[in-house]
Order: sequence, then C-alpha cells, then structure tokens
Amino acid sequence: MASSRARILLAEDHAVVAEGLKLLIEKSHNVIGIVANGRALVTEAAKTQPDLIVLDIGMPLLNGMDAARRIRERLPKVKIVFLTMQENPNLAAAAMQLGSVGFVIKHSAGSELLRAIDQVLSGRNYLTPKLKSDDWVVMKRRQAQFGKEMTDRQREILQLCAEGRSIKEVAWLLNLSVKTVEFHKYHIMELFELKNIADLVLFALEQGLITRDSVHMQPRSSQGVGTGAKGVQVFSRASS
Repeated sequence: MASSRARILLAEDHAVVAEGLKLLIEKSHNVIGIVANGRALVTEAAKTQPDLIVLDIGMPLLNGMDAARRIRERLPKVKIVFLTMQENPNLAAAAMQLGSVGFVIKHSAGSELLRAIDQVLSGRNYLTPKLKSDDWVVMKRRQAQFGKEMTDRQREILQLCAEGRSIKEVAWLLNLSVKTVEFHKYHIMELFELKNIADLVLFALEQGLITRDSVHMQPRSSQGVGTGAKGVQVFSRASS
C-alpha cells in the first residue's frame, strides 16, 4: 500500500493550512477531498471510504478524536493520521488507542507527515519523535482522562458550548430541544463542579475537545477550501 498512491481525505478547518497540506500530500498520494469540521468529516468518510484520513484534532463542531472514533466504528479498516498543535503525551496516548494511527505535531508536518502516512498505510503506528516514549505505559493509563466519564452526547454539547455557541445553536446543530441541551450542560457543570463558562472552557481544553484558537469560533466562510454549509470540498478526480 505504501508504494502506491493512496486515496486520502483531509480534514483541516484553516483554508491556507489545508491547501499547504494538500500540496505536500499529493507529492506521494491523492487527496480526494477536504473537509472543514468534524461532523462533515464523518459524513464524507462514509461516502468516499478513503484509504487514510489526515485530520486536525482541534476541529469545530466535532473534534478530531471523537470524529475518528465514529469513523472507525463504521470503517474499521481506514487508517488515520492525527495532526495537532498540542505536544501532549496524554492526547497522543488516547490517539494510539485507536490502533494503526499516526500522531504528528503540526509544525513538524513538513518533515514528518509523508513518513507518518507511509508507516500507517503499512500497518504501523507513527509517533512524532518530539514526544518521548519512555513513560508510554503511564501515558496509556492517563489517556483514560479523555472523556471517560462523559457520554458521546455530553462531549458533543461540551465542545459546542466551549466554542462559544449559544444553547439555541447547539440545539439546532444536534437536532435536539433547547431544554435537552440545557439539561446536559447543567449536568456536565454539576458533575465536574464547573462554576461558570470560563471553567467549562478550561475543562474542554483539558479534555482535548477544543484548542485555544477554537474558543468563540464561528463557522468560517473563506473562499476555496471548506466553503458551503457542509464544510467540504471534494475533488472529482485525483490530482496528479
């Protein structure tokens, strides 16, 4: 697989970064589409069934970790390479629990991404050398902190609220009633003793559900990559 051009789906919500990653990946493989949020990624992955997905962990609407878990349930053979700004060993350990994945720090993508893609396509894991594996056993135990005590629905609502979206907007995005969203938000704050919205945002950051640049985020509408309500750009044919 690593010697042929794989079909790769790219998930990145910053248009300029997405274009740069696309140019890099297409040196060796075919980028079949770009999505700009986690929910669009889940839908597009089911539709296109790529060989591998390169995704930013800190995406709006649904973070990359939760999106990857949902995709693996539907497409257990798909390979995954995570990109992140966070040099967080606990987050890396959580990613590695999914099996056959890569974990690359964004500012090292230029030198590491293609190597990570090829290793993962060959059935091996790839962990950026910037994270030491000396205490990997400890880190694997720590990864349990990421969402252990929350349901998938609570994680969705926590992320959206922490991004600065209103209760009405969250209800619309998840097709829930306002009262249901309010109930879940109240339960989360009670369960984890969060006193205000600042506590909620910090908790979401600690859980790896959002990144600092996604707080108070509004949907992007830049030209080119990721435009439109679905946040997806699909290429009708593979680039050469």
